[in-house]
Amino acid sequence: MRITNRMMTNNMLNNINKNKLNVSKLEEQYSTGKKIQKPSDDPIVTVRALKLRTNLTELDQYYEKNIPDAISWMEVTESSLTTINDIIRQINTLCVQGSTDTFTATNRASIVQNLVELKDQIYQEGNANYAGRYIFTGYKTDSPLTFMEDTNHLQYDITENFTGADIQMISRVSGSYELSDYDDPSVDFQAAPKMENTYRLKLSYDSLDNIIIDSIRYTKPVPGEESEEQPLFTNIKIVSAYDPDAYVPDDTPPGINFIFETGELILHKSVYEEFRTADNIELSYTKSNFKKGELKPEHYFNCVMTDIYKPEQPPINFIKEKQEIKYEINYNQRLTINTEGSDAISHSIGRDIDDILKSVDDVIQVEGKIAEVEKRLEDINLTEDQRLRYEKMLEQMETELELKKEVMQKTFERGITSSNKEQDRVNVAVADLGSRHFRLRLTENRLSSQQVNFKELMSKNEDVDIVEAFINFNAAQVIYNSSLSAASKVVQNSLLDFL
Repeated sequence: MRITNRMMTNNMLNNINKNKLNVSKLEEQYSTGKKIQKPSDDPIVTVRALKLRTNLTELDQYYEKNIPDAISWMEVTESSLTTINDIIRQINTLCVQGSTDTFTATNRASIVQNLVELKDQIYQEGNANYAGRYIFTGYKTDSPLTFMEDTNHLQYDITENFTGADIQMISRVSGSYELSDYDDPSVDFQAAPKMENTYRLKLSYDSLDNIIIDSIRYTKPVPGEESEEQPLFTNIKIVSAYDPDAYVPDDTPPGINFIFETGELILHKSVYEEFRTADNIELSYTKSNFKKGELKPEHYFNCVMTDIYKPEQPPINFIKEKQEIKYEINYNQRLTINTEGSDAISHSIGRDIDDILKSVDDVIQVEGKIAEVEKRLEDINLTEDQRLRYEKMLEQMETELELKKEVMQKTFERGITSSNKEQDRVNVAVADLGSRHFRLRLTENRLSSQQVNFKELMSKNEDVDIVEAFINFNAAQVIYNSSLSAASKVVQNSLLDFL
């Protein structure tokens, strides 16, 4: 085969070009630190790089955004729950102090003022927010847990559920005397005040609208079967708290008194016997005047809200259901970050403090009446009959005082039990939050390791070894220069050199 100069020249140019391309490629790798500059350089490396970059972007979203936001939300929640737990512990301590015999009614009155302030603070803690979002209100993060001001234009038709275990036996004093009874000749002060026990179902709100609860739906458990619904109970009588028989339901037929001012259902004993084994007692009532700091019904009950000032607007129906705010914290892994207010804060503690306040006020009022009678007895112008009448009156009032002190002590003891239950409720919520927070931290640690691993994989896939790139680049330069040198010697010969 004859080798011509053109063939040698073409081969020489082709080899020089290849060497130059190789130098250029290695120069780019050495300068950029990357194996490829465009997808066509190595499609396999390109596909792998795209996949690793996508995975790393997702990891960065979880690790640097989602998880820190979730942790911050949980830490705000934990701080609020810890504060609530401390407040309830203080409430329990005050109730223990108030239940002792050594405290006077005036001492207990100062305790009650502290209890009222602590109650308000509990509900205020329920309005804790994170980045402008209320943390205890489920999906309704733009709505606080309580009313921020007195509200009388919203009417709620509330459906509340109880069990037979929620029915309380309470003590009350009947047969009390007032100072005005002295001037009534028909009152002879012979009948002494007495203690009576009654059964009460306490609603979550007081100061209710004067609207009759027309029926109560309830079910009872059946062994081995589902609960059986009982006939509607309809013998319900609406009464005022100022009615002397408010706490004495009708005997024939046995019924229930609904006291709308206090939000109490007073059950006849036979009705209590019927209801005490019920596993669900459902009733509806209406409330339209809410004070600042009261819990909003939509966060706790099935209810229908109507804006009285805007009758043209349709009512809003709220259904109480689990509202879990979930964050995606890893591939196909979602975690609930919120704690609902209904899981940690209830109406019970506030209602029990209201009971304590009323019982202390009752004792103070009786002490005031006794002080007034004793002052009148100091009048030297009293006749013997007048003095005797005042002494009888004083004797009955002292009996009333002892009985109401006993009621007050029982109310404080009920506050101890209630605060213990509320503390258990908060502790459960804190434990549940803590377990989720621990899982979140574990996921964070794992993502941190994965992030490092993916960056290493991406570096191995895309980055060049600088030392190796430098050596290869120098070698390519030597080869390129050698090819130029060889070519210069080849192209020196011409046809004339052989003639």
